[in-house]
Amino acid sequence: MQYDFLKHFPRRMKSVGLHFMLIQNSIQKTTWKQYGFSSGAEQINLIFAVLLYIMEQSLKEERCTMDDIGAYIDTVNMQHFHKSINYDECKQLGDFIVNVILSNEGKAMYFEGFDFEENEYRNMHVSYVANRIVYVDQEFRRTSYYLTDDGYNLLLSTLEIENNMKLTIHEMIFQMHLEKQSYDKAVDEIKNVFNLLRVQLQKIQDACGKIRRNALSYSVRDYETILLENLDTIQNTRQKFQDYREMVKSRARELEERNINVQQLQSKEKEKLGYLREIENYLTRTIDEHQKILSSHFDLKSLYTRELEQLSQMSLIQRFPLRTGLYDKVLKDADTLTRLDYFLRPLFNQDVDKAYNLNKAFQLQRPARRKTEADSEEELDFDEESWKREKDRIRQEKLKKYESSLGCLLRHASGKEGISLLELNERMEEEERRELIPNVEIFKEVMVELIKSREIDLTALQKERCEYIQDNPEDFQLNEMLLKLAGAETDAGKKRIVRVRAVRVEDGKTVVFPGIPDETGGVRSICCSNVRLWAVREE
Repeated sequence: MQYDFLKHFPRRMKSVGLHFMLIQNSIQKTTWKQYGFSSGAEQINLIFAVLLYIMEQSLKEERCTMDDIGAYIDTVNMQHFHKSINYDECKQLGDFIVNVILSNEGKAMYFEGFDFEENEYRNMHVSYVANRIVYVDQEFRRTSYYLTDDGYNLLLSTLEIENNMKLTIHEMIFQMHLEKQSYDKAVDEIKNVFNLLRVQLQKIQDACGKIRRNALSYSVRDYETILLENLDTIQNTRQKFQDYREMVKSRARELEERNINVQQLQSKEKEKLGYLREIENYLTRTIDEHQKILSSHFDLKSLYTRELEQLSQMSLIQRFPLRTGLYDKVLKDADTLTRLDYFLRPLFNQDVDKAYNLNKAFQLQRPARRKTEADSEEELDFDEESWKREKDRIRQEKLKKYESSLGCLLRHASGKEGISLLELNERMEEEERRELIPNVEIFKEVMVELIKSREIDLTALQKERCEYIQDNPEDFQLNEMLLKLAGAETDAGKKRIVRVRAVRVEDGKTVVFPGIPDETGGVRSICCSNVRLWAVREE
């Protein structure tokens, strides 16, 4: 090839096509004038504002229905655009932007990019948003929208950073702010790092969904690309973030030890301490997200291999119609019935008898529970409403058990001295013990999360929740449930809980809770270290 710089030209055109198709779909529509958006600049600004909102909802894994989009456009219009449209018109405008402009009224969008190596045009599929069915209040069926890979690439390309460099650049900026002790800016950068890891995890999950639906529709090139991105994300990242977390912990400890009474810190130092704790929290979440990417990376490899093997096995199966292959031949010549066993014999082939392998008997046997749980998370390709309702009911019942266990701990931990597990075990009646420990797994997870967090500032959590769009978690999340319980107690007229602490008591004593059921139906005893809990209420 004479001009080497024309290599990978379709990839460049794909990025151009993302902008071109969006502008083409928008500029040809006269519907904009009905809502007061006459100029092209206003239209493009509103489209990207809606895309950013959908991206934020996707990153937080929160539903994004047309009602949510309409309310968002109504708020943005009142504060910034000042167009004379009401809420219903904002909702109609959101439907027009999502379903007409971004989704092209349900028609597939393609952009032609010239391939100079093949000397021909290549059709490149463009898709900004996708949708799935969600249930609001467990009964109302709604359509929720989320960004596809093209949608993410479109928005992230406006930051003028290559995908493979985003994580590295934000990490370098974060490290620089830590060294300069600009903790407020470091908070923003660690949030960006966390969001990038969340995007990478969602790309892996979307790839797994495509492979489950049809492995042949997922090309080897796409598979190679996402594997290389995963390796770039995984390499040395976990150790770096662990080092950052230890550094942040040591600096927070220095600030606390410098002043015996933390409440008497100067306002500037107190603000620094708050930023350090927030950075430590996001670093912990980032390390967890990194672990999810690592496990999902291997799940993707095994899933793709298994699906391709199954497809290759299906190609060996010979299919033929019963009408022409069997019935017509029998009707034409009845003597063929005497040789019917040749046709039916393969249907009755039995599996090969299993032989007992002594070598396997002496090998270390791994539990199959993890594989069972992974298989249970596999998405179904059909819309089975009753199955989803049953799954949601089981999840809600489990969350109620978490809530009752944590609520029981908070009730007993209120007070200046708090309460230890040893004291709690001695005071509780049998009915209250069942509320505290519904089963082994729930109590264990609640205590592990409390000990790992050590101290939780509910005021700071509430402030963060107001400032950022966050997802309503489907599984147990300690911070979210503490905020919910604290709000319920405030509504009941009690003083608000502002801080929760959990500290191991180094007295060498062991707390034993006998006769506790587990999720498998058995009965076990819980032996754990003594832990003291405090639920500090406002003065």
